[in-house]
Amino acid sequence: MEQNETPNKQADITPKKRSKVFLIVLILLVAAGGWFGTTKYMHAQHHEETDDAQIQANISPVIPRVAGYVKEVRVKDNQLVKKGDTLLILDDRDLALKVKQAEAALATAQSNFSAAQANTNASKANINTTKAGISTADAQIEAAKVNVWRTRQDFDRYSNLIQDHSITQQQFEQAQAAKETAEKQLQVLIQQKNQVAQQTSAVSSQSTATSSQIGVAAAVVKQREVDVAEAKLNLSYGAVIAPESGVVSKVNVQNGQFLQAGQSLFTIVLSNDIWVVGNFKETQFEKMRIGQRVIIHVDAFPGHEFEAKLSSFSPGTGSLFSLLPPDNASGNFVKVVQRLPVKIEFVNPTDSLVKQLRPGMNVDVDVNL
Repeated sequence: MEQNETPNKQADITPKKRSKVFLIVLILLVAAGGWFGTTKYMHAQHHEETDDAQIQANISPVIPRVAGYVKEVRVKDNQLVKKGDTLLILDDRDLALKVKQAEAALATAQSNFSAAQANTNASKANINTTKAGISTADAQIEAAKVNVWRTRQDFDRYSNLIQDHSITQQQFEQAQAAKETAEKQLQVLIQQKNQVAQQTSAVSSQSTATSSQIGVAAAVVKQREVDVAEAKLNLSYGAVIAPESGVVSKVNVQNGQFLQAGQSLFTIVLSNDIWVVGNFKETQFEKMRIGQRVIIHVDAFPGHEFEAKLSSFSPGTGSLFSLLPPDNASGNFVKVVQRLPVKIEFVNPTDSLVKQLRPGMNVDVDVNL
């Protein structure tokens, strides 16, 4: 009987030990859960986090300014280029012909300008000549008036003498003829003066017209000079150069391909600056301020923390600037928590790891409030 009682006592002791282990494990789990929850709660009170964030950078499009066929492509995919490097060359033979055409038009305009100046100078010379003719006509008219006065005096005397038969009829007729001839000569000179005056007015009008032609010709010369400058500028656009330093994206251009002016060919991702755009919920926005410290975790570099700071806030939510922004006034309203883009800049942009980051990479953002 004593041997049978010993196993039963051991069986009673074993469950009690197991219950103590389970209780200890449960207490530890509860403590760990409480500590974890408390830590997360305290962290949430002083931090705002989001995984809706990406690396951003300035992207410059490569766009030709003139249309033409591609003659040579000098870059490849993912190639590093510097500002001013030649990316591709267009066939510029038609552009060179337009330069020559503009230069020929400029030469013609300059010739017309010289001709207008010569005509104006000739008109001014004619005006001086006609004015001199008027002065001569005035002198001749004064002399003719003196002659008329003298012949009239002679005629009056001969008229008295003919009545007394002191002179012959022939002498009287000669005096009368001289008077009439002098009067006719005076009338002729006056008419000639009027004609010269009219001619002077016509020449003056012509001079005014030719002077205005000089202004028109000068304006045409300036326009042709602008055409030459524009043609030379378009000729320089035959070589498409890099607007900024950076890395070229995929080059979808081949030799012989026809390009339109303003057509987007490929892009250059600028390597001088990158930043992070985090899309925070509007409910997270209350305590966020510019200048707050930010910790960034990049999926490409797990375990590494990048230091940054909150730089600026977008003037509107992301949906507001979408292609089809919501129109809540239409009546189909469903309240959705909006996202506000926030720009975050790296504290050490020259860090070697920061330079390895590429636009579009996913990151986790933790803002210290």
